[in-house]
Amino acid sequence: MLNVIREQTHPVTQRTNELPYDVIALVLQGGGALGAYQAGVYEGMHEAGIRPNWLAGISIGALNAAIIAGSPEDERVARLREFWETICAFSIEWPAGEGLVDALPFAFDIHSVRNALAATRALVQGQPGFFKPRFPPPLFSPFTGDAATSFYDTAPLHRTLEKLVDFDRLNSGEVRVSVGAVNVRSGNLTYFDTAERRLGPKHFMASGALPPGFPAVEIEAEHYWDGGVVSNTPLSRVLSGDARDTLTFQIDLWSARGRVPHDMMEVSSRQKDIQYSSRTRAVTDQALRMQKMRLALQRTLEKLPANAKEDPEIRAIADLARHRSHNIIHLIYQSKLNEGHSKDYEFGLSAMRRHWQSGLEDIRRTLSDPRRLDPPSPELGIVTHDIHRRD
Repeated sequence: MLNVIREQTHPVTQRTNELPYDVIALVLQGGGALGAYQAGVYEGMHEAGIRPNWLAGISIGALNAAIIAGSPEDERVARLREFWETICAFSIEWPAGEGLVDALPFAFDIHSVRNALAATRALVQGQPGFFKPRFPPPLFSPFTGDAATSFYDTAPLHRTLEKLVDFDRLNSGEVRVSVGAVNVRSGNLTYFDTAERRLGPKHFMASGALPPGFPAVEIEAEHYWDGGVVSNTPLSRVLSGDARDTLTFQIDLWSARGRVPHDMMEVSSRQKDIQYSSRTRAVTDQALRMQKMRLALQRTLEKLPANAKEDPEIRAIADLARHRSHNIIHLIYQSKLNEGHSKDYEFGLSAMRRHWQSGLEDIRRTLSDPRRLDPPSPELGIVTHDIHRRD
């Protein structure tokens, strides 16, 4: 099966370039308000004609995946924008609000003030279409269950997903969707996958149920928290699949690299970056080891007599040893100077639009070099492109 990227070369005609991959995967990390960066990346992929047929997400990445997979192809970007403008709107307009920010002297960092106001607003008021604070707070709740184990009620998110996501389309098989969540009882990471079951709003809410802010989500008598508690990036889910040739767009919201903190606020921010960042190098190193093993098995199988190759067990080994080609396009959101430890819950419209634009610019810069989409050499088997890598 071939996926294609279409480039607009003339107002009327289009040139079609075939990409030799069985799967084009979009891997979306968790990161709260930073997830608008992923929406911008998807817009750039969409305008370039790249249509993923496997979406894998954790937390906010799972919610973005739901919007994409559950929308008609020509409405995906518009639905993403509606989702982000909904959850980043102001539930109540503070009297001081944005007007105060605009009136401040130029000596003030306007973006920092806006971000601080947005973060405070989210903590105190919640976000429309996403979550609302519990009253009384859980520490004073006379009840048990969700009311006593979480600070916010996510019922508004359930309604938003039902409004914006066509779950029949999402489960149609047109696009495979995998979202990760943690089983609270066992502590194990679980993937809800349309290749195995029908997914509904609760599966995506479970993937984003980060404690203690959000309550665990009950599915089939088990309770689940945000997948980022165990692993914040589902790259290994895609690389361990059965597909032979895969082009993966991995969109991360936390960078493992960063400077040594200078104060306590930077310590908190840097801790989050490290805790939630991907271990991409470890995953790709494992994939390289598997590729070397497959090549060794292929050389061994070539030495067997023809009749031995018909043995069912040998044929099964030959299937495991077949060549797999993995090209990983790795984009990482780069934090801005005015962002701190609260950047993942700064749900302001201005911050959201900056994140979105950053993602759009990064993917356009990535795709400006068409060689990045080429499969790796057979000896290598896997290649990673990262436009932000400095070494």
